[in-house]
Amino acid sequence: MRQEWLLLVIAAVFEVGWVMGLKHSSNGMEWLLTIIAIIISFSLLIRSGSKLPVGTAYAVFVGLGTAGTVLLDIIVFGEPFRWMVVLLIVVLLTGVLGLKMKTTVTDEEKGV
Repeated sequence: MRQEWLLLVIAAVFEVGWVMGLKHSSNGMEWLLTIIAIIISFSLLIRSGSKLPVGTAYAVFVGLGTAGTVLLDIIVFGEPFRWMVVLLIVVLLTGVLGLKMKTTVTDEEKGV
């Protein structure tokens, strides 16, 4: 089951990549990398969702992707730093971690 959580985190990292690609791509190679990131991201999300509860997997995926996108926008692309945004990201990540800690997987979901 740890493998599915790891796949989900990797999927969220690729989500950050394709979201940034949608905003900042300006040539064919960047668009190709964006498309590849989309394919990898959703493939890993689907794979992890086959073993994890889908609602939890999707919430974690979107939460981590959102936090990563906002932080990357601030660090790399010069978006203004705002404490309220950081506070809301902390709240979001707290909810994501809470979901992960409270998620139980049934034998049926494990494929047993």
